[in-house]
Amino acid sequence: MAVRACGLIIYRRLQPAPSCKVSDSIEYLLLQTSYGTHHWTPPKGHVDPGEDDLQTAFRETQEEAGLQASQLILIEGYKKELHYPVHGKPKTVVYWLAEMKDCNTEIKLSEEHQAFQWLKLEDACKFAEYEDMQAMLKEVHQFLCSRK
Repeated sequence: MAVRACGLIIYRRLQPAPSCKVSDSIEYLLLQTSYGTHHWTPPKGHVDPGEDDLQTAFRETQEEAGLQASQLILIEGYKKELHYPVHGKPKTVVYWLAEMKDCNTEIKLSEEHQAFQWLKLEDACKFAEYEDMQAMLKEVHQFLCSRK
């Protein structure tokens, strides 16, 4: 059976300078794992028994980044599943999109992560080494830029 995990792609909007495009004011939160290859990823984790996927995404975000559900706005209309093998077993990760209500809210990492960065799309794609993660970030950015 496939391992199932859920998480949130979290972004914030900075106050854009009058000359900037809306897309230039969006930054994405990536966390660097403190294990393995120290890869960068949005907050995510395994579904616990009795939890639904969205509950897992919010719980993992609270555990890994110290962000409460009340500090985020879940963005309707975006949900993405990624499928890839981990240690030879299939894994499914479901992501939703959430915006920070206050872009200055402090991030509090758990032991699972050693660093975090708020990154513009181009840098977020460089940090996220996996092609499917890069493609998802670009898709999210397109989705956000088409909304307003």
